[in-house]
Amino acid sequence: MIDPVTVEIIRNALNAAADDMNATLIRSAYTPIIYECGDCVVALLDADHQVLGQSAGLPIFLGNLETCTLATEERFGREVWQAGDVWILNDSYLGGTHLNDVTIFGPVFVDETLVGFTASRAHWIDVGSKDPGGSMDSISIFQEGLRLGPQKLVSGGTEERAVIDTIGTNVRFPYPTTGDMHAMMACIQMGERRLQEIVRRFGLDTLEAARDEIFHQTELLERAVIAKIPDGVYTAEGVLDNDGIDLDTPIPIRLKITVTGEGIDFDVTESADQTVGPVNCGVSQAVSALRVGYKLLVSPDLPGNGGSFRSMTTQVREGSVLGARSPAACQWYFSHLGLLIDMVARALAPALPDQVAGASHGDSMIILSSGTDPRVSRDFVSLEATVGGWGAWNGSDGESALINNVNGSLKDIPIEVHETRYPWRITEYRIRPDSGGSGRWRGGNGVIREYEAQTDMSVSLWFERSRQPAWGLFGGEDAVGPEVVINPGREDERRILKINGMKIKKGDVVRCATGGGGGYGDPIERSAEDVRADVLDRNITAETARSRYGIGPAEPIGSTAS
Repeated sequence: MIDPVTVEIIRNALNAAADDMNATLIRSAYTPIIYECGDCVVALLDADHQVLGQSAGLPIFLGNLETCTLATEERFGREVWQAGDVWILNDSYLGGTHLNDVTIFGPVFVDETLVGFTASRAHWIDVGSKDPGGSMDSISIFQEGLRLGPQKLVSGGTEERAVIDTIGTNVRFPYPTTGDMHAMMACIQMGERRLQEIVRRFGLDTLEAARDEIFHQTELLERAVIAKIPDGVYTAEGVLDNDGIDLDTPIPIRLKITVTGEGIDFDVTESADQTVGPVNCGVSQAVSALRVGYKLLVSPDLPGNGGSFRSMTTQVREGSVLGARSPAACQWYFSHLGLLIDMVARALAPALPDQVAGASHGDSMIILSSGTDPRVSRDFVSLEATVGGWGAWNGSDGESALINNVNGSLKDIPIEVHETRYPWRITEYRIRPDSGGSGRWRGGNGVIREYEAQTDMSVSLWFERSRQPAWGLFGGEDAVGPEVVINPGREDERRILKINGMKIKKGDVVRCATGGGGGYGDPIERSAEDVRADVLDRNITAETARSRYGIGPAEPIGSTAS
């Protein structure tokens, strides 16, 4: 037995250690995708590869970093772990994501005892793919860059120069890339120090007793919530627009959830086979997405740890789009994962009407550019995820202008930083009215972000969810999907959502409009006061107020739409 005060002190010490790791990484990173956007996550693990503490970051990496330490141990044996070692891995079929997401990790020893691991994952701006930064039309993992199985970056405190030099010579931007690499190494070294301090302060036996109690509490709380869900089979189906290669064929994603007592099973085996285009992911990443959907409904207020998900099982079919095998392309692995997270809520909506929300805009909506910046006579590559609208729920409108549910605390690049680092001018950035679904509670709106090129360059786009925009629930209406217009209003205007390496000239404009979130409840039940406020705040137009809510401009505030 261990007293509850000590348990809480250790619980918070572990989470604070993870936060220290994350701060070290962000403050030390060289590229805006990490230090501005926060495209990273860190974790502390125990000696059995269970999560002790994890920082805020990308939810899609939830409970996923331990797959890298486990895969290394399974390949080389338990004795492979040595003090002072640092490892690296980015294999899409082991880590689950694309090759740009690099995981760096290492063991933690106190005296001669292995007490745990520290791990970090961050997006590297380029890993040597056939196109700078990544390709929207890759059809093989071998086109997507340098693929690293688990191997040492540092042995006993000494850097493996051959490995580091190999990485540096296979990427287009070696200086910032190796800078980010060393920031990640500093991050896990910070975690190592913090975990050693906790062990030395409390003792390993006390730490393990607290860990067991924390895991036990988490498991009991999650099982209690699941037990309240009526037993049964719940299903949902969604589609991606396409795989980026065959633009006419949608990609079906199918989910079956079975609840039995305190257990819950997620089955995605009926989803599409792996595709030619780069929308595939490894099994571990599909499991992570299902965990995000589960946690949103079952334990949103509990920090993730090794006691999470013990009542949850998953079924993923190898060879499917969610369980890809080599040489499937995986560059844009997240599109069907955001869809899948929304589908968990859609499936369980009949059982949990007060916990679920309408679908979100759902995708990262990527704009990637590359070329030579004439201001500094240096090559550049920029990659930005664009924000959009989230779904409404019983009691609140959806939020506008947020990153999608896959990316969590990721941020878009501030205009000032973007214009300083890259040869673009951001000429417009505002809320996109009427893009959220109508409802008793209105879905959040997407945004309009317009870029004017300051030099000739190459642009790639990956915008999703136009075929099936964010859906509403319980009478709430669907949202408007994304739209990208090149040179709006000009003779050469064109509309396109996915393209690789499009050549544009100085003065050309790329206007990106993201989708909104789904509504919740019958729109006719929304009060006239709320509708009028939406018009005044430019969340909706007067036309939408009339056509979707039945509220005219002369209607007095305080009346209802009935």
